Amino acid sequence: MEFQLTSQYAPTGDQPQAIAEILESFTSGVNCCTLQGVTGSGKTFTMANVIAALNRPTLVLSHNKTLAAQLYGEFSNFFPNNAVEYFVSYYDYYQPEAYLPATDTYIEKDLSINDQIEKMRLATTATLLSGRRDVVVVSSVSCLYGIGNPADFHANTLTLKVGQTVPRKHILYRLVEALYTRTETELTPATFRVKGETIDVMSAFGNNCYRILFFDDEIEDIYAIDPLSGARLERLTEVSIFPANLFVTTKERIDNAVSQIYIDMGKQVAFFEREGRTTEAKRIQQRTEYDLEMIKELGYCPGIENYSRYFDGRSAGTRPFCLLDYFPEDFLLIVDESHVTIPQVRAMFGGDRARKENLVEYGFRLPAARDNRPLRFEEFEALTGTTLYVSATPADYEIARSDGAVIEQIIRPTALIDPPLEVRSSENQIIDLIEQITLRTERDEKVIVTTLTKRSAEELATYFEKMAIRCRYIHSDVDTLERVQILEDLRGGLFDVLIGVNLLREGLDLPEVSLVAIIDADMEGMLRNVRAITQIAGRAARHANGLVIMYAAKVTKTMRESIEQSNRRRYKQIRYNIENGLMPRRADKSGSTQTLLAPQEQIDVAAVTETVQPQSAEQIRAEISRAQADMERAAKSLDFLAAARYRDRIQELEKLL
Repeated sequence: MEFQLTSQYAPTGDQPQAIAEILESFTSGVNCCTLQGVTGSGKTFTMANVIAALNRPTLVLSHNKTLAAQLYGEFSNFFPNNAVEYFVSYYDYYQPEAYLPATDTYIEKDLSINDQIEKMRLATTATLLSGRRDVVVVSSVSCLYGIGNPADFHANTLTLKVGQTVPRKHILYRLVEALYTRTETELTPATFRVKGETIDVMSAFGNNCYRILFFDDEIEDIYAIDPLSGARLERLTEVSIFPANLFVTTKERIDNAVSQIYIDMGKQVAFFEREGRTTEAKRIQQRTEYDLEMIKELGYCPGIENYSRYFDGRSAGTRPFCLLDYFPEDFLLIVDESHVTIPQVRAMFGGDRARKENLVEYGFRLPAARDNRPLRFEEFEALTGTTLYVSATPADYEIARSDGAVIEQIIRPTALIDPPLEVRSSENQIIDLIEQITLRTERDEKVIVTTLTKRSAEELATYFEKMAIRCRYIHSDVDTLERVQILEDLRGGLFDVLIGVNLLREGLDLPEVSLVAIIDADMEGMLRNVRAITQIAGRAARHANGLVIMYAAKVTKTMRESIEQSNRRRYKQIRYNIENGLMPRRADKSGSTQTLLAPQEQIDVAAVTETVQPQSAEQIRAEISRAQADMERAAKSLDFLAAARYRDRIQELEKLL
């Protein structure tokens, strides 16, 4: 099946030229090129057109989960009839195993897995292995960490056809090997139920549920059924049931792995004993023997990923399998916000290796644990072919790799002009900022404030709450899906000011934001260099009244250069608008991240009206709904004073009714 791009818009501005140049570069044999597009110029739409024209399986790589969620929503809208998948880390919380020799402190692994994201990861691998070519996978750098061998995943996929002769007991064994669990009650994901000659199976992802009917050893019928009522929904001729875990393997590999782990354990114990390190020798022997007993009895153990090399059948030092191995060789890689994503990819291996070395050196893990790792940067490069780097501020690496194929996209189809960058004194900056926020909230416009630290973001949010300013903060400690919800709440009018550190830069699509305030703009560094300021300023580029205020004690070289670049882009857009008789209009958002939220997590924002003094019963009820949501948010943030204030507001409004 080919990609079918669905959009009410056609390429305009300099999008047609950019699309043509990218396609010409790739068809002429160039492997890498760079799209340098300003915020709001429609880079995602350009990417979608390139994907549709090339018609290849595509991996869109993003540097954080929030932006990945937004891209997933946008591509789902562009390709509603194709397979758009989402693959990010499924940890809501993750504390890796570590050992600190200086204080003799061992830290056990602690984690919290998000079941919904785990299902989406499974759906991604299943779609890629199904043979479909019309696949877009939006992923964070999680796709470069080790997962199961695709050959084993494929080998454990159970394909059943009507008329096929296969012993019923054989199918039950295959389901257990694929890590499905037998149940006698209601079906849940990755479970199956047996009643006489009938097997009901619920897939590990989605809500797909199948009923397989036998006559002796022949499959007589296959139906898609409702998991709750058991009602037949559709008659099928064939069904594929994919494994319930990415790390599934075969029984033969498990037996071989256990034997090899015993051998390597003996070698490591002997090594420590020769060194006179009896504590480490005893520690590694006890830990490994305990893990092996669990593997033989249950099929898994805590930290089983540290033995992944044995189960994958890899030799020492070789790279682990990752999501890229599930793609065909001719796939297209799009690196979004490449100036941030590429350095993140480059840094992953070093941080992981430093932690693993201590665990191996002090007898907590076998040397094979080193091979459970993310890809080295050169390994990542070797696995990628046709690559499109996308950024408003591409770095030297992308420009060098593109070998001159750098395509500019500066003109915005909306005719919006880059927001002016204004410098104000940091003295009394919070008072001035509150005045600016008040002006925006009166016009139902939104504000973004960026700080340098998480703590200052949280403290500023607390202060604004006390000043009766409806606000939230967002940073890397906030759960993945909660970040998505926060952005949706901002757009829905549940609050007016969003405060953050580094997640409010690249790519966020928030057309309601008319003001971006940069606190400590003169503190030069990673968060206040030219690229960072340009990206932060871009969050106000989708609003006709966009303004960027840099609060600083002095004007630095970085600030001056950012202003000069902005003025150059403003001049080019203004000239284009005059030549074509265009008037700026606010950008529309092309997709929604609500697709990632479970039904009970979605908030109905349709009833939320402007923040005015309510005059009618309908307005009062809308204001009550808004205050109720704010009260719940404040309570969740443990700000009970703010929650009490919202409660009092609700009581006052209820009296008006």
